[in-house]
Amino acid sequence: MSALAGIKVLELSRVLAGPWCGMTLADLGAEVIKLEPLEGDDTRGYGPPFLGDPQDGLSAYFSSCNRGKRSIAVDLRHPEAKPLIEALIRDADVLIENFRTGVAESLGIDHARSRALNPRLIHCAISGYGRSGPDAQRPGYDFAVQAESGLMAITGPADGPASKVGVATVDIATGLNATIAILAALQQRTRTGEGQYIELSLFDVQLQALANVAASVLFTGENARRYGNAHPSIVPYQTFDASDGAFALACASDRLWQRLCGLIDRPQWIEEPRCATNAARVEHRDWLIPQLAECFKTASIATWLTRFEAAGIPAAPVNSVHDAVNGALATARGLRIEADGVPMIASPLRMSASPMNSPVRPPRLSEHADTICAAHGFDADGLRSTGAIR
Repeated sequence: MSALAGIKVLELSRVLAGPWCGMTLADLGAEVIKLEPLEGDDTRGYGPPFLGDPQDGLSAYFSSCNRGKRSIAVDLRHPEAKPLIEALIRDADVLIENFRTGVAESLGIDHARSRALNPRLIHCAISGYGRSGPDAQRPGYDFAVQAESGLMAITGPADGPASKVGVATVDIATGLNATIAILAALQQRTRTGEGQYIELSLFDVQLQALANVAASVLFTGENARRYGNAHPSIVPYQTFDASDGAFALACASDRLWQRLCGLIDRPQWIEEPRCATNAARVEHRDWLIPQLAECFKTASIATWLTRFEAAGIPAAPVNSVHDAVNGALATARGLRIEADGVPMIASPLRMSASPMNSPVRPPRLSEHADTICAAHGFDADGLRSTGAIR
């Protein structure tokens, strides 16, 4: 049996952070009902690429974070929809929403009212900048938070402009943090019988996710720099050019460094004061890195990777996304999955006693309206005729 079998989740979130959380809970076995606006989640239109007719709303973006859910499109402000929404809240274990601050209250589904309907409900609210504080009313988008949190300032070429990360890491990290909090709250509920309110913001999550970089700023009071594909406090830990392309080398300890010195026929560097320790290598990177770069240009990527593997030194090719998702490793790990003709990337979780749910394709817009309404005692056609649902 899946770990979250029997847990019911009501997802009223859009785009990526909340849907990523909902999908993770669905992968773990929860029953997730996605309440979409009548026009659908924004990401249904984020494309191309689309699978089939774009009017069907199955974009690659939507597909990436909405498998395993059932969909009903609801006008949350329609008076005829209110009884259905309240019934769904009474029946849920978890509610996920990412409305702008004040919107949940205007809709009558804020924590106070949802708790009155269901004291066992775990209400998870995601926002850009928090439900309190000077920026509580601001909308939050991954790109803007990457800029504002300092993430862009440390991303990109050392001598080039600040750059965003190539995927919406702020949203994904927020969705995963929301998942962790929900799982903890479910565990707490088994002891107390009571639900609780969870609140997290994109900005809070990303500031904490600066990890060692933020810690270094706090330690020194000095600003963080961009290092491109290098590391601010580990050397050598970056990409290098071989004779036919680039590879990544992660020499993250003095023991690995000593192996590398032997592999590249530089045994004298093991005792050389400028590079014998990681701290020395960081201090003297401008002396060391050009010499390593010249050395690595003398052979192909495959040659170096073979040598590194034999020596137990972590290294990897710089793959394209196409290479990665279609490669031997992804194939061996079963990471490419398909459901009803929709290709997807599988959950990375592996649990011996509670397997992940079998993949179910992302839903068409309001595909499950009839069954969801019937299960809660409502006439879908009647609600549809009033404009309350699609």
